[in-house]
Amino acid sequence: MNPPTTSELAELAASIGLDAIGLTDASEFSTARRVIEERKHRGLDGGMWFTYGRPDRSTDPSRILPEARSIIVAAMAYDRTTPEPPDATTVAAVGRFVWEPYYDQLAEKLEMIADRLRSGGARAVVVFDDNRLVDRAAAYRAGLGWFGKNTMLLIDGAGSWFVLGSVVTDAELEPEDDQVEDGCGTCVRCQIACPTGALQTAGELDGRRCLAWLLQSDGVFPAEHREALGNHIYGCDDCQVVCPPNVRFTRSRPNPEGGPAEAAWVDAISILAASDDELMDRYGRWYIPRRRPEYLRRNALVVLGNVGEPGDERVVAAVVLALSSEHPVVVAHAVWCARRFGRDDLVDNLDPTMANEVVVAGELERAVPLRR
Repeated sequence: MNPPTTSELAELAASIGLDAIGLTDASEFSTARRVIEERKHRGLDGGMWFTYGRPDRSTDPSRILPEARSIIVAAMAYDRTTPEPPDATTVAAVGRFVWEPYYDQLAEKLEMIADRLRSGGARAVVVFDDNRLVDRAAAYRAGLGWFGKNTMLLIDGAGSWFVLGSVVTDAELEPEDDQVEDGCGTCVRCQIACPTGALQTAGELDGRRCLAWLLQSDGVFPAEHREALGNHIYGCDDCQVVCPPNVRFTRSRPNPEGGPAEAAWVDAISILAASDDELMDRYGRWYIPRRRPEYLRRNALVVLGNVGEPGDERVVAAVVLALSSEHPVVVAHAVWCARRFGRDDLVDNLDPTMANEVVVAGELERAVPLRR
């Protein structure tokens, strides 16, 4: 076996557009497992499978490759300046990490790293964006950055606008393991910025309050967090936007020509008007609960209830259309939206069978705050 040296891997990573790379051994992430299990016991997972689903597996690299010896962890930036929103009053914000297919791009680059290892006789498995490896813990142990108070991995001098992925290999590489010291200090801007208080304890996320997770969860969107959602339809970057390292770094990295202006904003009304096939064609790479488009409409209705103008005919027509949906979760949130506008009359002709559906009946009984 003739694996590449650390410097050769670093050169390759830079040449293919990876922004940071680090090495660590493939021992178990026992601390991460303990923390995950403790937080899950306290209910902080909020049903979040990605992080909490199988900590016995995601913290043990030998489950990925039985003879694993080393892990190469890479980061690729997705920092972009937010483009100005369209003129429409019903636009909804999309999290930056899906403006472009960043994980697809990262996967291609990680495969190049893996191919270099394979050419030297090693086995190598690419892992990213799934529940097979605790990416942030691996990145931390590989010396890429520190855990911020918003739980994101912060790379010194660069911030947290990065997607992370790894290559697990049986090659014996020289680990770095020089962990980066905490750079947050006394700053608590991310905790203050969180709309729902999901970061009340520094470095600990309460999944039951996290808007980004709630937008990806199935069922009814929690009524107590609907107003806080504002215009977020997918993802929530609030805790990252205010982070000082991110502010400095993003300002120095404007959108490239032909950047993601269209992907940063979507029209909530257009989502309610689109067919299932159209929604999946446009947004199928998002984490849509159970791959069911009605959850996109659910999110759009909460946004519409927060930003739509009650006197706008397009808004009213969208709510009326949603009230006639065959999906109870859509009708339930349309009821909430109508009542946010003070338009109880729109609900009066609701089909009796639909009105008796559990989630719809619950909304009909709920007191709804009017738009201020």
